[in-house]
Amino acid sequence: MIIPSEMWNPGIPVPLRYTQFNKPTLRVGLQGVQVLELRKLLNNWGVTVACCNDQFDLELEKAVRQFQRRFFLKEDGAVGAATWQALYTGSPVNMPVLRRGSDEPAVRLLQRALIVTKDYCGEIDGEFGEMTELAVCSFQKRYGLVIDGIVGACSWRALSKAVD
Repeated sequence: MIIPSEMWNPGIPVPLRYTQFNKPTLRVGLQGVQVLELRKLLNNWGVTVACCNDQFDLELEKAVRQFQRRFFLKEDGAVGAATWQALYTGSPVNMPVLRRGSDEPAVRLLQRALIVTKDYCGEIDGEFGEMTELAVCSFQKRYGLVIDGIVGACSWRALSKAVD
């Protein structure tokens, strides 16, 4: 895949039209140009790894896990479709919209993130109640987002940057 040079700007997500997510799954022991690409993408999003070799080693696996944690992905150290997508878009992928009354595993993830940002001090119970809603509103206000207490794509993206 070739990304036009005018589109390659660290810190700016690459538009989806330039991405192809039918990339191979990468894991420890593999090597090649896709590993070099992975290293560049991780560096682009502030996960520092050496860019000079094409080996998927344990150091790179650790960096991938760090990236996956930051973008709310399964922390398996392998680079599959969801991780590739997050690497190209700079946003968490497949995250549900959460609001008061939501009761699912992603609420626990949200509550943990809001503890890190110091917006939530309640119990991690997986229930999106009044305390969680107030914490979301507090976070949204500080990060210049629409203050609606609903966690959608913009809030997830801001959270991924804040919990780094």
